[in-house]
Amino acid sequence: MKVYGDTNSGNCLKVKWVCDHLALPYTWIAVDTLKGETRTAEFLKLNGAGQVPAIELDDGRTLAQSNAIIRYLARGSRLIPQDAFAAGKMDEWLFWEQYSHEPYIAVGRFQMFYLKKPVSDLDPDKVKRGYAALARMEHQLAITPFLAGDAVTLADISLLAYTRVAHEGGFHLDGYAAVRRWIGATEKFLGLSPAR
Repeated sequence: MKVYGDTNSGNCLKVKWVCDHLALPYTWIAVDTLKGETRTAEFLKLNGAGQVPAIELDDGRTLAQSNAIIRYLARGSRLIPQDAFAAGKMDEWLFWEQYSHEPYIAVGRFQMFYLKKPVSDLDPDKVKRGYAALARMEHQLAITPFLAGDAVTLADISLLAYTRVAHEGGFHLDGYAAVRRWIGATEKFLGLSPAR
């Protein structure tokens, strides 16, 4: 299997972390999004949306969208609960991550960390929504150790990717003790060094 990704992208790291945790064999194909490498004719044959991550299976089939990829890769593993309702709660968080978390936390990080914009240039509405996302996570993680219950699932891996580096986008986690505890526990589970 080939994994096309940019290690600067949390969405790509999700796929790498799942592959590594499950000891899935893969070849990492580095794609530099800042240099427009997702817009080449060759890449667009793999993923017509022109986005990373994307995977190419041994039989030539391709799959895109980070949460769809990790859902596929982790089938049958402990990262997806066997209980149907618990798996549904995991999926609820996966869908929420792409709609209500990533567009604010990740976008703020991209603008500040890569485009070198000051925090004052961030859209105030996006900042407000980013903190609302962190507050929702804090509420849940004050109740359960992980987002979908007592064990790490794909929901935790998915949301860890940008939450652990939220500070790089101007989002500070000082008032989010449960989120900080969860970041440490999930990083430890995956064998990751703490984010700086």
